[in-house]
Parts: sequence; structure tokens; C-alpha cells
Amino acid sequence: MASVRIDGDDLVVEIEGMDRLWSLKSRLVIPLANVRGATADPGIAAEPKGLRAPGTSLPGVITAGTFHQDGERVFWNIRDGSRAVVIELADEHYARLVVEVVDPAATVALIEKAVLR
Repeated sequence: MASVRIDGDDLVVEIEGMDRLWSLKSRLVIPLANVRGATADPGIAAEPKGLRAPGTSLPGVITAGTFHQDGERVFWNIRDGSRAVVIELADEHYARLVVEVVDPAATVALIEKAVLR
């Protein structure tokens, strides 16, 4: 699971608990200027992830870490796809962040409000 917050002009994604170990990351900091938007997408967990490098993938259990798909890097941290949020990025190491959060609707609203200001 991840927690998402806005800190000044940055989007901060904190990876929680043992997911830090599986995703090989504990925190991602992205300038808001490089955040294009966010959507709740419960169906994304069923989609192909691409090549894992490095990360963890146990189908139906956890997808965490960096995955390469269609020439892009995507960061995943998902156990329960029903709580998935996809954060679209530009000019960053990752093209997208796919993270599980406690409240997807509130997280999307937080990001969209910060991006529009």
C-alpha cells in the first residue's frame, strides 16, 4: 500500500510496510509540474505488466517495483486492484505510477486539485 500527499510543489508517494521490500522503493518524489493527472482504475491489476526489472510479481498476490512495457517504465505497488490509482507523469523516470491506496477517490481528487492550481 502507498500513501500519497502533496508537499509544496511535489507529489510524494510513500510506500508502506513490507511493500518497501517488494517494490525496492520507499518513497517517490515527483514535481507537480510533471504530474499530468490521476485516475482510479480497479481493472488495471488484470492488465499485462510488462517485463519486471527490478521488482516482484506474484499473480493474484502482489505486483511491486519497476516494470517495462511498450518502451516505458511503470512503477507498480498493488495487492488489491480495487484500490488502484494510476498517476500519469511527463518527463520523469517513470511514465506512470500504479499504486494501491486506502481511498482511491480522495487520492485522485487530491492530485487533480494540486495539478490544476
